[in-house]
Amino acid sequence: MSRRSGQTPKLEIKNGMYTFRYRKDIAGLEERKQVREVIGPVKSMTKSAAEMHIKEYMVKSGINTVDAKIPSVLTFRHAVKNYREVFAPDALMASTLSVANVHLKTHLEPDWNDTPIAHIDIERVNDWARKKRREEKLSWTTIKNILRTMQRVLSCSSKTNEPPFSLKGLVIPQKDKMAMALEAEDAASYSWEDTQKIVQEVRKLDLDDARKQRYATLFLLAAASGLRCSELFALRMDDLDFRENSIRVDESLDRLRNVGPPKNVKAKRPVRLLDIEGKKAMRALKAYVKDRLQNPRAFVFVSRQGTPLAACQVLREALHPALKVAGLVKSGMHGFRRGTNLRWQLAGLQPVVLQKQMGHSSAAMSAHYSKTKNISLAQVQAAFSRQNGPQLVVL
Repeated sequence: MSRRSGQTPKLEIKNGMYTFRYRKDIAGLEERKQVREVIGPVKSMTKSAAEMHIKEYMVKSGINTVDAKIPSVLTFRHAVKNYREVFAPDALMASTLSVANVHLKTHLEPDWNDTPIAHIDIERVNDWARKKRREEKLSWTTIKNILRTMQRVLSCSSKTNEPPFSLKGLVIPQKDKMAMALEAEDAASYSWEDTQKIVQEVRKLDLDDARKQRYATLFLLAAASGLRCSELFALRMDDLDFRENSIRVDESLDRLRNVGPPKNVKAKRPVRLLDIEGKKAMRALKAYVKDRLQNPRAFVFVSRQGTPLAACQVLREALHPALKVAGLVKSGMHGFRRGTNLRWQLAGLQPVVLQKQMGHSSAAMSAHYSKTKNISLAQVQAAFSRQNGPQLVVL
């Protein structure tokens, strides 16, 4: 829509009052609405003063300025409708759409539904983000994830397929940036030694022998391979190659426990477990699956009902109880993945190989996983020994 020409309202007298009329743009409507403003009683001001008031009003309201924005007929509500009905069914996995719908229903639709798309810019986004942070105590990570959903919704309705704002313009206070950096360093990272303790405690839990063996094997494999829990739960028998000590990752389990493609293109990969830890895990895995290898499409880790495992069940029944007894930081399955990434990096694995093994979309992501202060003295000593030989004395 092109910018409309300026307006020059005429002074009128109605019921003893100076008034004027102008046309106001309304969000979601193509036609403008006529609005009447009352200036004041005729007896209390001159005609010249009333006309001056009209000019001042038009300037302050910004109606006749170059920067004036005409509300688009399309609002955020229209963009959401297009996203759900046209874009999402073909472009998104069910799990991705599920997360997006939580963002939309809880945070975005209540606040933005009636906002014209043309009026959504980084200034308004920053105001909204500060409000969310202040009133609802949302973390900046959560806010950024919600805004990524908002960007995708808006880009679907854009002719250029580009969102109207960039997250590079998001203003995060310096103290919050520092807190986020410290939080990243504090993220749980379970080393191979930690995993041995966890497995020992799992074997002492009040569970039947089948579940103890399942969880012990699962945690060993998670720590040895660095697989995401969604990849571990989707493993099938024909993904295992015990001769080559290799695991093929070509499927993933989403939040709704549906099996689909991996997280990204790089996530579809073979993972070679050629170090000591990997070989130990593969021996434990072979003893666990036994003759089930004869059913190539069967899942490796299944519940008592024969369905893929649910992450919440794994945490509740085994991991969190074992962590508590072992005296380790409470976290999720991702702690094993961080520990694997760090172990391979300290072992001197080249960045390109590390990225391939982890299934990261970039080498920068692999480096990001190593931002932890939870590096033990034993890990430091082992890293120096690999570089300088066993004769090195570590003080």
